[in-house]
Amino acid sequence: MLKRFYLSILGTLLIAGLAYAQVTTGEPAKNFTLNDTNGKEHSLSEHKGQFVVLEWVNHDCPFVQKHYNSGNMQNLQKEFTGKGVVWFSINSSAPGKQGNYSPEEANNLTKEKGAAPTAVLLDPDGRVGKLYGAQTTPHMFIVNPGGILIYQGAIDDQASVDVNDIPKSQNYVRKALDEAMAGQPVSTAATKSYGCSVKY
Repeated sequence: MLKRFYLSILGTLLIAGLAYAQVTTGEPAKNFTLNDTNGKEHSLSEHKGQFVVLEWVNHDCPFVQKHYNSGNMQNLQKEFTGKGVVWFSINSSAPGKQGNYSPEEANNLTKEKGAAPTAVLLDPDGRVGKLYGAQTTPHMFIVNPGGILIYQGAIDDQASVDVNDIPKSQNYVRKALDEAMAGQPVSTAATKSYGCSVKY
């Protein structure tokens, strides 16, 4: 009976997974257009020639809170936008689900957290999240100036909500950007993301 229950759950998860497109590291990143919290439209294709980071965010998620309450995410944002990287924080929480905020509420959160993305993009119908197969918050993707996806997965190798784990972590996003911006191949191009499920 218990075995049948777990098989049923697994089947449901596998079926649900089929609804999500997958993006492949080393191939062209899929273009999208979304509005930010100030109503401005942004397309990935507009940023050909620049590195772009896509960060799936939900400020009600304890894994996201780990990286924002510690200042870890903001420090990354400031470090790399200061080097010309475009950083989009994308909120794919559906209306009525955890983490869905009005544009004004989202702007207040960005200010309150001291966050520094290029823009916070709203994806309430989950179209772009599902296009990229974003499964967790955070879930990170990096696109190079040629429009190629060069990294996807976790922010680091410490899958916990404990801020004390950050100093001992290997930050995959920083490592990938540092390598790629120095003209080197990305040594870790894909990892398993961790965090709360995206609230589609």
